[in-house]
Amino acid sequence: MWRSRAVVAALASLSLALGAAGSAQAGVGLPPVVARVPTSEKVVFITVDDGWNHDPAAARILLDKRVPVSLFLLPGAASYDAEYFTRLTREGRASVENHTVSHPDLTTLDAAGKDAEVCGAGEQLRAAFGRTPKLLRPPYGAVNDDVRLAAKACGVKALVTWTHDFTTWGDTPPTPRLAAGDIVLLHFTPSLAADLQRALDAARAAGLKPAALMPHLKSAGVLRGVSGGSGSDGP
Repeated sequence: MWRSRAVVAALASLSLALGAAGSAQAGVGLPPVVARVPTSEKVVFITVDDGWNHDPAAARILLDKRVPVSLFLLPGAASYDAEYFTRLTREGRASVENHTVSHPDLTTLDAAGKDAEVCGAGEQLRAAFGRTPKLLRPPYGAVNDDVRLAAKACGVKALVTWTHDFTTWGDTPPTPRLAAGDIVLLHFTPSLAADLQRALDAARAAGLKPAALMPHLKSAGVLRGVSGGSGSDGP
C-alpha cells in the first residue's frame, strides 16, 4: 500500500514542479501549515511532542486542570507505556496526533521515506489509540510542498508547527507574552511539569484559556472536510 501512496505523492510532486513552478497556485489543494490559529477568541493551544518521558506530575496537571492538549506522539515513545497516554485521552482532554515514526527531517526524504514516516506513524497510532490522526507536526518544523503532498496522501488535514517553544533545553528560556491563537510547543522531557505550568501561568497572565486545537482550526476555516470522531478535539 505504501508504494502506491508514494507513487501518487511523487507524481503529484513532479506535476507541481513541471506545471506550477514559480506559481502562487503551487500550494493549492495541499494541507495548510499552521503556526498560530486565526481567532478573536481568548484562547491558546497547548501541544506536547515526542513522548519519551512519562512524567506523572505532568499528567496530573493535565488531568486535574482538565487542560485541552494535543499530543504529537512518536509511536515508539508511546508503545512502551501506552496506558500513560490512553489515560490522558480517556480521563482528560487530550488527543493524539502524528509526529512521524522516527523524527526525521521530512524534507530530506524521498517519497517512499516520507510515506513510511507519516503514514506509518498514523497507522501505528490508530492501532494503539483507535483513531487516525488528522494533524501532523513535522519534526523540526521542516516543511515544503513535497512534505505537504506526502501528508495529504496519508490523510493529514493540517501540518501544525508552533508560535512559541516553552521547552526547557538547559536554561529556562524567557517566557513570551502569549496572544490569542498562539500555539505553545512543549516536549515530554523531565522538565515538562514545570514547563507546562509556566505555559499555563503565561496564558492566565494574558487573559487566555487553553482550548482544543481541532475544533478551532475548523471554526477558523483552516480545516475543511474533517468530520467528527476526533476524540476530545471534536466539536
